[in-house]
Amino acid sequence: MISDMLGRRKGIFIGGLVMLGGVALQCQSVNITQFILARGMIGFGLCVSINAAPLLITELAYPTQRGPITAMYNTNWYVGSIVAAWTTFGTFRMEGSSWSWRIPSLLQALPSFLQCTLIWFAPESPRWLIAKGKDMEAKQVLGKYHGNGNIGHPLVDYEYNEIREAISTEKEVGQISWMALFSTPGNRRRMRIIVALAFFSQWSGNGLVSYYINLILESVGVTETATKTLINGCLQIFNLLMAFTSALFVDRIGRRKLFLISNAGMLLVFVGWTVASAVFQETKTKAAGSATIAMIFIFFA
Repeated sequence: MISDMLGRRKGIFIGGLVMLGGVALQCQSVNITQFILARGMIGFGLCVSINAAPLLITELAYPTQRGPITAMYNTNWYVGSIVAAWTTFGTFRMEGSSWSWRIPSLLQALPSFLQCTLIWFAPESPRWLIAKGKDMEAKQVLGKYHGNGNIGHPLVDYEYNEIREAISTEKEVGQISWMALFSTPGNRRRMRIIVALAFFSQWSGNGLVSYYINLILESVGVTETATKTLINGCLQIFNLLMAFTSALFVDRIGRRKLFLISNAGMLLVFVGWTVASAVFQETKTKAAGSATIAMIFIFFA
């Protein structure tokens, strides 16, 4: 709602401000309660930003580049993950100092600071501008980024008219109840797909590594903190490379086919991961532990 009322840029800015407040609260935490509250504040700001940012990207992207650019937006999660992993790889050695956790906490402010300062150099969404009656501004944005500076370019005219028609249709339909999502067989099928995709993306096994990699590595015999943080840092770099590469194929292979191939591969590898982990628990052999770690990398590939 924020991005629809105030614009995509202001939505991103507000989310960034909230996250900066959360970082400030986290860095000066004196107990676990304050730390958790700060994490919640950062998460709230993140929700505001990630609702506005994808909209701005997809609505600004050149039509033929929209798929890969949107996919590459999601891969940038690993950029932050790499910074976090390698920062903790260094700060864990600061034993006895609160800066071992304050430095990683403080670094969270950098992306939000850049977001709040640089977002004003980005253009506003042409769709939002048209929805607010700022048609000429929208045509100027489309002309600059899609028409080589020519607001009379055929592609600019086509996109402008398409957006206006879509917004006009939405206004004619008027306010629609949330129950409309379940009112017809077609809508119910779409909702099932949406819910299933959201569910599977969170329950595919990636959460195991994201939240419990420390316990996973300990369960296969990796107990040294230096080794665990090194593996985590290397894993994040590997994930970024694989995610970026895959993003380039969303148009060539297709979203559905790429999704099915990915999920089938994850299922097979997860079975192998489980077997290798179980073998290690039974035999305590180094080979089984190493196989488990390799499976983690392959799983994320």
